[in-house]
Amino acid sequence: MAPHTHDIASPILGTVFRVAVSVGDTVREHQEILIIESMKMEHPVEAGVDGVVSAVHVKEGDTITAGQVLLTITPGHVSANNVDIDNTTPDNHQRADLARYNERRRLTTDEARPEAVARRRSKGQRTARENIADLLDEGSFVEYGSFAVAAQRKRRSLDDLIANTPADGLVGGIGTINADVHPGDASRVVVASYDYTVLAGTQGYLNHRKKDRLFDVAERLRTPVILFAEGGGGRPGDTDSPGVAGLDCLAFAYFAQLSGLVPLVGITSGYCFAGNAALLGCCDVVIATENSNIGMAGPAMIEGGGLGVVAPTDIGPIDVQTNNGVVDVRVANEEEAVAVAKKYLSYFQGATSTFERHPDDLMRGLIPEQRTRVYDIRSVIEALADIGSALELRPTFGIGILTTLMRIEGKPVGVIANNPAHLGGAIDSDAADKAARFIQLCDAYDIPIISLCDTPGFMVGPDAEHTAQVRHFGRMFVTAASITVPWITIVLRKGYGLGAQAMARGSFHANDMTVAWPTGEFGGMGLEGAVRLGYRKELEAVTDDAERAELESALIAKAYENGSALNMASHVEIDDVIDPADTRARIVAVIGDVVSWRARKGKKRPMVDTW
Repeated sequence: MAPHTHDIASPILGTVFRVAVSVGDTVREHQEILIIESMKMEHPVEAGVDGVVSAVHVKEGDTITAGQVLLTITPGHVSANNVDIDNTTPDNHQRADLARYNERRRLTTDEARPEAVARRRSKGQRTARENIADLLDEGSFVEYGSFAVAAQRKRRSLDDLIANTPADGLVGGIGTINADVHPGDASRVVVASYDYTVLAGTQGYLNHRKKDRLFDVAERLRTPVILFAEGGGGRPGDTDSPGVAGLDCLAFAYFAQLSGLVPLVGITSGYCFAGNAALLGCCDVVIATENSNIGMAGPAMIEGGGLGVVAPTDIGPIDVQTNNGVVDVRVANEEEAVAVAKKYLSYFQGATSTFERHPDDLMRGLIPEQRTRVYDIRSVIEALADIGSALELRPTFGIGILTTLMRIEGKPVGVIANNPAHLGGAIDSDAADKAARFIQLCDAYDIPIISLCDTPGFMVGPDAEHTAQVRHFGRMFVTAASITVPWITIVLRKGYGLGAQAMARGSFHANDMTVAWPTGEFGGMGLEGAVRLGYRKELEAVTDDAERAELESALIAKAYENGSALNMASHVEIDDVIDPADTRARIVAVIGDVVSWRARKGKKRPMVDTW
């Protein structure tokens, strides 16, 4: 090769697809002069130097080998006038593929469906995308399956489906919540929201597949799942799905398998029936708006079953579903529901470094000195909790025991507390169920349990036994015995019988600490009843009514002195009697730093019971 020429060799094996220059043409260093096709891909070849084409050794269609010489160029200075190459792109130009993408993306947004948005507004509700935007940290949402449409291409045009069934009625993806306080993986969540504006929130073939994918991602990434459930069950109008009944779909099994592995949060507003309700019922917590109707079947299924014609608003209204325990937190609207969901999730994201607290001495005056005077147990919980941190679950169900998530000096804890304003604090079947399920929830996600005990024991009497109380109460014992999180019992006043033992994980020495305030009183049963039973013969032997009453009072006073907190502590049946003002310090000292549930490879419990 002459030293004043430059050969261009083929970099690969292939076929000459196009030769863009001829002998005598002036070329630039980075000018595309030839294209080789190899394995169905086009590989451009550049000149490599400025100069003039002195020879072309191949033609279009030739098969060439790697290293074969394709062209020869005589290098030399090339002025701007010799070659006119326009490599600029107009500012207003958009590639066809990107333009098509942007238009399809636009059609998935709320702005593309003003009529559907207006219908939501008329009902005082928000769109699925608005709820997700409010729930997640700004800019954190990464959507999955946004371009899906209903599986109805055999009966409707693609343009119709794109315009009217965006995302196949399920908007979902990953994002973060409370990342400003809980950064990193602690803030990451999976969210899925049924879109009632698309085919009434029914469950279609493709949105089932999307749910399967999202639930699988949640399992892989160990992220909580927030589900907005609104709509009905299976969609009969899908024509593109294989099979007959679709009962082999895996969404329900996948979602249920997440129970106990990651926190599951359910939010509903409006009508939530059938499949949507089934998913909602699997959640650890259910947050529902005032306008909610929740039921395992909607009007069509009820009528189809020959059970009459009913209005959707007659099925599982909010009053019913809060009083029976289906709904954990009742809220006014979706905005409040989202705020509660953020607060709820925060307990499972770890401790906070900043908090505000009430003065410790506030707790000294919360229990009346008169031992028979009722008081509001919520005042004790609020005083103990960091300011604004308490969230009570199921407040109108099983009201004999309160279940509350809250923080103490930034640390999340779960509180079970007897309610002396209901049955004197006696534990009935509903209260036992409520407490047992809450204990499971706390244990599954490593949240310490604080038990505020003020109970005369279990509810007694023939009516109580109609509720299968023996079994329901036993549930408190077996559940408490199965947990590993710290458990601290604080006896505020009454600590009687089996009920008090249940509030202490089965025994005053089966937990991590049992202490009492000075107002504490203890016994195997109510002390008045114990005196009347234990000293029946002595009392009956006194014939004078006044003398009998005086003897009874004396015996009861002696029983109270014997069952006082200080006497219990002197026999080491409890660990200590404390100044109420020291309660927070005692709790923090015992619970320490609990290992996060995220550190485990798998589940601690097989599931969190839905009831």
